[in-house]
Amino acid sequence: MFSKPFKSKLPSAREALPGRSDRMSVPTRHHVTGGPLEPQDTGLQQATFGMGCFWGAEKMFWETAGVVSSQVGYAGGVTPNPTYEEVCSGGTGHTEVVRVFFNPAKIRYEDLLRVFWEGHDPTQGMRQHGDVGTQYRSAIYYYDDDQRQTADASRAAYQQRLRTAGFGDITTEIAPAPTFYYAEAYHQQYLQKNPNGYCGHGGTGVACPVGLGNAAAS
Repeated sequence: MFSKPFKSKLPSAREALPGRSDRMSVPTRHHVTGGPLEPQDTGLQQATFGMGCFWGAEKMFWETAGVVSSQVGYAGGVTPNPTYEEVCSGGTGHTEVVRVFFNPAKIRYEDLLRVFWEGHDPTQGMRQHGDVGTQYRSAIYYYDDDQRQTADASRAAYQQRLRTAGFGDITTEIAPAPTFYYAEAYHQQYLQKNPNGYCGHGGTGVACPVGLGNAAAS
């Protein structure tokens, strides 16, 4: 089934694996906070980011004040309800993502973007350091037009900083939030369950501007 991996090229709908109709079974409670994995509080907002291996990425966000819950999963591809093995084959088109529920009264969306930009290298295309494949590509999936505008402004502002530091063009995909498919239960809050587990993250060392929208416009 995985004899023809798409490690650097996204599969077309015809080429993608078929998937399944059953949703992945995951715990109802967050392993770190003890609260609901998927909060129903209408005052919360959502954000979804792809920034390489989702184990380390999720930890960055659950440790961020104002984030109420986090989940890891797959998004941006074709195959419904894929498995980890299918995503790693490159045959689903998905990237590994972290979805967060956050309290906008305690943290701004642009502050989450700062965690995103500084937490990985967004110039690497279909890889993140030693992790190679389409599932490691950088992505911001927005939920409304305000998030889209803020994400676009942050990319422009951070691109200026990266160029000054000698980095190339940002390859981050910015697109409307697609269907979020949960990853397997053992992936959820993985580094809390496995403190010595693999974390392949490393940013560029370039600080992201504070007040991203203003920085982009100046």
